[in-house]
Amino acid sequence: MTKFLLRLFVKNYENSEDMAVRASVGKLAGATGIVCNIILFLGKLLAGVLAGSVAIIADAVNNLSDASSSVVTLLGFRLAQQPADADHPYGHARYEYLSGLMVAVLILVIGVELVKSSVGKIISPEPIDFSMITVGILVASVVVKLWMSMFFGTLGKKINSLTLQATSLDSRNDVVSTIAVLAGCVAGYFLHVNIDGYVGLLVAVFILYSGVNIVKETISPLLGEQADEELVGRIKELVLSCEEVLNVHDLLIHDYGPGRCFASIHAEVSARLDPMEVHDILDDIECEAMKKLNVHLVIHYDPVLPDDAEWTEMSNMMGEIIKEVAPEVTMHCFRMVGGAKQKNLVFDLMVPYDSEKTNQELKKEIDAQLVARNKKYGTVIRFDGKE
Repeated sequence: MTKFLLRLFVKNYENSEDMAVRASVGKLAGATGIVCNIILFLGKLLAGVLAGSVAIIADAVNNLSDASSSVVTLLGFRLAQQPADADHPYGHARYEYLSGLMVAVLILVIGVELVKSSVGKIISPEPIDFSMITVGILVASVVVKLWMSMFFGTLGKKINSLTLQATSLDSRNDVVSTIAVLAGCVAGYFLHVNIDGYVGLLVAVFILYSGVNIVKETISPLLGEQADEELVGRIKELVLSCEEVLNVHDLLIHDYGPGRCFASIHAEVSARLDPMEVHDILDDIECEAMKKLNVHLVIHYDPVLPDDAEWTEMSNMMGEIIKEVAPEVTMHCFRMVGGAKQKNLVFDLMVPYDSEKTNQELKKEIDAQLVARNKKYGTVIRFDGKE
């Protein structure tokens, strides 16, 4: 069914890297969610009114909130398509993340309302009118929601969308809550125990828990999370595929929404090469990054002297010292500056956030190791990562 809908409504649907295809897939998901959830809302509302069950009505209202969420999803994908402008030079792709956050907020709001109505039903319970119509509607709802969860999950993975993945989880939660409501109705009918309010409360708590988790997941990329390891590897692999590039470091990736990725990286190239030639080489790599990875890449040129005896000796020695002082720390941008009287070793250290030593302690120990090896060099160290 999912493939059929994709073939029917999304042109070139297999090319998920294309931003137009991505937007069309998102819109298809939003429209499908609206139609399915409205049908489920009307069916459950009818069943809830006929049975006099607050749990079923709560489940129906939850589907209405899901329809609202689908509207937000549809709107989010449409707004994210807007091109960059003077006020937003990096585009509007983060609207998709905002729509995911709105979905989570709607889930939380409906969860709070369900808690209120369920507590009222616990305090003042009313008899439940159990019927096969009610059971049929709830069973059909479970089947539809299972399909919707798989549908949104498949599309979410296809276009790597947090919004659709959150919607998939919400649909899965609906399956659980509807099964709980159905179990409550069956228990009330056969065991003559009215647990409708308690089941409604359980469903509400489950919805709130799900909403909180989705909020965390959707806020993370807005705050600026760690870059995807696969993308990091692909960028480094692309830059290092050029034989003139000896090493890379200081890769920074900025995510402005799907399809709007900006990155910068330092590339170590022999200082013996002509600077104009190096510029053309790095410029070609930047173009390849845009073409192959859809990443706006800027490469900083770090000239190094791998064939200089003193540079090589001190670079290797500093590597050994740093490994001895703090194995988790890595060095890059190594160079030597100064004249005959005094030379400084200038380099950057990448210090992990969980490193036990402070930056000041690291510098002190590194300088002490140089003195112990009878090397009269000063050090100028710039620390990356941990402050």
